[in-house]
Amino acid sequence: MSIEIILGYIAALIIGLVLGLVGGGGSILTVPLLVYLLGYNPVVATAYSLFVVGSSSLVGVVQKQRKGLVDFKTGLAFSFPSFLAVYLSRRFMVPNIPDILFSIGNYSLTKEMAIMIFFACIMFIASTSMIRNKKNTEITTVKQPYYNTFIQGLIIGTVTGLIGAGGGFLYVPALVLWAGLSMKKAVGTSLVIVAINSLIGFTGDMQTLDIEWRFLLIFSGITVIGILLGGYLSKYVSNKRLKKGFGWLILIMSIYILSKEIFNF
Repeated sequence: MSIEIILGYIAALIIGLVLGLVGGGGSILTVPLLVYLLGYNPVVATAYSLFVVGSSSLVGVVQKQRKGLVDFKTGLAFSFPSFLAVYLSRRFMVPNIPDILFSIGNYSLTKEMAIMIFFACIMFIASTSMIRNKKNTEITTVKQPYYNTFIQGLIIGTVTGLIGAGGGFLYVPALVLWAGLSMKKAVGTSLVIVAINSLIGFTGDMQTLDIEWRFLLIFSGITVIGILLGGYLSKYVSNKRLKKGFGWLILIMSIYILSKEIFNF
């Protein structure tokens, strides 16, 4: 077993710890880890990330359900347009993106670069949400028409499929606005959507990629162990400070990815 694989498994444990401690966000580090530490192609990395995210979200659903913070009816209703978009994007959109999008002189924007740049932009958005950490647990809103929710689900599902991240930070606001859920219940319910979308999206990749099942199952298993350990340690750690600190880490990572992919630093 190479030192890179060992470091990758250690990082998987850390990702799980973050997920268990702050309740989300840790999975967004999975793609950069697989690409820059373990050397996977971004297309493969986003596929593997979907499996890791889906598996860890299932554990999160069980934990939240025990606290009564999951609305399965709403989650399943919102999942349909989302998982449809995730599956179609992984099955047809990603494989058909040209290897080179455009060239200017000696500079070429490749498919892999575009995926990582788009991913970094999503990381940046997620990091600002964590850093701000607004107190909005009791937001009351007017429910949206279902067709608006359907369109939102398609858009968020497509983004999830392209970058291989769970997208919980995108689903939570939609659940609060459409379903009128409290923020805490929206977070728990979003895990149902993320689990369904990610695992169904991954089935699209199973038809186009050769999956290293041994590595993927071990990596995912270690992440789940980290989640359980993080859930236990969360009783003794300030969630607010940890989430804000993690937000800064995500922000720095997004800037690093952008500089590396655009300027080849």
